[in-house]
Amino acid sequence: MNSKTPSQSKAILTEIVLPNDTNNLNNLMGGRLLHWMDIAAAITAHRHCNRTCVTAAVNNVSFEHPIPHGSIVTLEANISRAFTSSMEIFIDVWIEDMQSGVKTKCNEAIYTFVAVNNMGKPSKVPEIVAETELEKRRFEGALRRRQLSLILGGKMDPKDATELKKLFTQK
Repeated sequence: MNSKTPSQSKAILTEIVLPNDTNNLNNLMGGRLLHWMDIAAAITAHRHCNRTCVTAAVNNVSFEHPIPHGSIVTLEANISRAFTSSMEIFIDVWIEDMQSGVKTKCNEAIYTFVAVNNMGKPSKVPEIVAETELEKRRFEGALRRRQLSLILGGKMDPKDATELKKLFTQK
């Protein structure tokens, strides 16, 4: 199975915040943003392995800034690391000023997807080759985030989390 770069699997989704997407404060509802992020991540996962992929976890969501009604929202989803059958996907969320066209990053999230075969069983996925500094930083952090998630889920003994240990034993 050939490896891929994150840009080969990338998905970009652009939406406009309509009245039905907003809360009482006239900002985009968090649930609607999560829905859009899940779609962008699913497309990215599928493009990476050309298989059916399912959401395994929403590992982190950061709602840094509210997104007002009428905003143009662009979601950029990239694979940060592929494991045996799972993929960690970073989603960066940008809003575009309608007057100036300036884009500002307002939110981000990390999702985990698993590729499955026709029987619904996990299926092997291609590796990722990180190229840019950001891709390399996210790639390296993915193993630590995975180990932490496995520990919290009771699927890994903390003493086996070699990458997490390195954070606390470096001099």
